[in-house]
Amino acid sequence: MAPHAWAERVAVRPASLGTVPESVDLAAGAALGIAGVTPLRVLRRRSLLARDVLVTGASGGVGRFAVQLAALAGARVTALVGSPARAAGLRDLGAGEVLTDLAGTGRRFDLVLDTIGGPLVEQAWRSLAEGGTIHLVGYSSGQATTFPPGELFGFGEPRAIATYGDMTPTGGELTDLLGLMAAGKLSAPIGLRGDWRDVGDAVRALFARKVPGKIVLDVL
Repeated sequence: MAPHAWAERVAVRPASLGTVPESVDLAAGAALGIAGVTPLRVLRRRSLLARDVLVTGASGGVGRFAVQLAALAGARVTALVGSPARAAGLRDLGAGEVLTDLAGTGRRFDLVLDTIGGPLVEQAWRSLAEGGTIHLVGYSSGQATTFPPGELFGFGEPRAIATYGDMTPTGGELTDLLGLMAAGKLSAPIGLRGDWRDVGDAVRALFARKVPGKIVLDVL
């Protein structure tokens, strides 16, 4: 992805562009970017048919796209959110279960897409199935992750923690995602749309965790 995302105009490589179909609102297309491409690239790394997938921070932009894409791939999706108020709409997007805490869930996940970081990673590790992987794609908690040494050992097929940092051109993925939108299979999680001149209010709302999904500002 190109730098300077806060600019009114930015030059990008053609290979990182996707064409927005006429049936897709430009605001919905603008909401894709990293939030849509990141979960798509992670989820494409393995077959998800009939697999158990956990999405942490599921009420955010990346999380809401991840829930939809995992469900479209045939996974059984569990969405983890910070509070009951942030669970709205996630079942409609494809989550079979929505949790506010992993304690006592009893479910074992084949793949965890984590956007939170911190202590939650260690909790997710304890809920990871044999051969499962935790993909770290975000760090919104700002907290460190620590593991008791014994937690990292076990029997059976090895488990793994993977990081994400793919900076290759995104045009192909954007085209695929826009195609899903045009077909009515994927929706953009726009929690707030406003005027570019109100960027300060938008940022404050974002940092206060008052916006589920993405913020889109119109440059007039």
